[in-house]
Amino acid sequence: MQAQSEDNPWAIGIGVNAIDFYPVGEDMPQGDMFNEYFNVEDHWNIIPSVSKLTVGRYIGAGFSAELAGSLNRIDKFGDASTDDLTYYGIDGGVNYSFKELINPEGWFDPYLSLGGGYTWVDEEGFGTANGGLGFNFWLTDNIAFNVESKYKHAFDNELNKHFQHSAGFKIAFGGTDTDGDGIYDDEDECPETPGLEEFNGCPDSDGDGIPDKDDACPELAGPAEFNGCPDSDGDGVADPQDECPNVAGLESLNGCPDADGDGIKDSEDECPNEAGPAANNGCPWPDSDGDGVLDKDDQCPDVAGTAANNGCPEVTVEVINELNEYSKTILFDLGKSSIRKESYDALDSISEIMNEYPQTVFHIEGHTDSQGSDAFNLKLSKERAASVRNYLVEEDGIDASRITSEGYGESRPIATNKTAAGRQQNRRVEVSLEKNREE
Repeated sequence: MQAQSEDNPWAIGIGVNAIDFYPVGEDMPQGDMFNEYFNVEDHWNIIPSVSKLTVGRYIGAGFSAELAGSLNRIDKFGDASTDDLTYYGIDGGVNYSFKELINPEGWFDPYLSLGGGYTWVDEEGFGTANGGLGFNFWLTDNIAFNVESKYKHAFDNELNKHFQHSAGFKIAFGGTDTDGDGIYDDEDECPETPGLEEFNGCPDSDGDGIPDKDDACPELAGPAEFNGCPDSDGDGVADPQDECPNVAGLESLNGCPDADGDGIKDSEDECPNEAGPAANNGCPWPDSDGDGVLDKDDQCPDVAGTAANNGCPEVTVEVINELNEYSKTILFDLGKSSIRKESYDALDSISEIMNEYPQTVFHIEGHTDSQGSDAFNLKLSKERAASVRNYLVEEDGIDASRITSEGYGESRPIATNKTAAGRQQNRRVEVSLEKNREE
């Protein structure tokens, strides 16, 4: 910006001044206000040397304070001539610039000034109230050609009021540019590192159009969509976040490929060309028994079964019937729950069948005929069912959790109790499925 401002708060001026007493009076030898305002030859007092010095300080919001010292020699007092009189003036005031309002980036800088001072003409001194209009024409950022016209109203004598015109050069200075990039520190977002004006003084080391301070990869050129980082493999994942920066991959896998599409990146997939779950390291689950139920879900992975029974074989009616063919041959000592030795083969055959269905829970039922008391029959049936269960568990190694037993006494006859043949059928042990039994 070309102006005295916060960047260059100080300004000194050097120039010449002209004193004109004529266009401020009402009678001869002074004319009316502004009369013959530009009559340089007849009314202006000028000495051919540097005759005015100023020093100013920017305050803010277009305002600046200025102190001026000037000298001259007076030989024209309006239309009258006079002996050469010495003229000294010391003035102070405040200037307000219109530059920000009319052309912030331009060179034309008009301003108004208000203030006061003290003037000596020969040996007479008097105070003045000052008001003026001036123009700075900024030739560079720091140097301006200045013209100004200021009215000085004298308090002690109407004859001493006058205009002072001046022209010269003004030099603005005082701005700090630590890194020397031409951008003052107060506007430089990177004041200690040389940078570019387009980035408010910050550098762009890799030339990708993103200043280093906002560039996640300041030494490597990259597009804005990746915060200035490159995407070497073109997969839409910036290299710093890409775990496989040289091989195009998927954003969901941090830029790594997944050839079989199973959601496991190839570098961690033990079967990169064959889809499988993460739980099996990217390889498909096996089905060892070929029953259509994967081993991970198959409770009987080495025995073909059904999906409905979690991969285990299901007990059919035929199997239950086979079990009960063996159970019919189980014999007990008379009126007791002890099993006769000749029944052991039948029990072993029952356990072999049960082992084919490792996930099935079987139920051993004990029944009696109607002879004897109900209480005795119920107790005997419970004990005989328990004896069968104990043999299968303790002798044949069936898991105890897979066999339950219960006695029902004479409550569930399958034949008449009036004949010996019927009572023999009712004295029995049966095998059923635990989930199907009725209480």
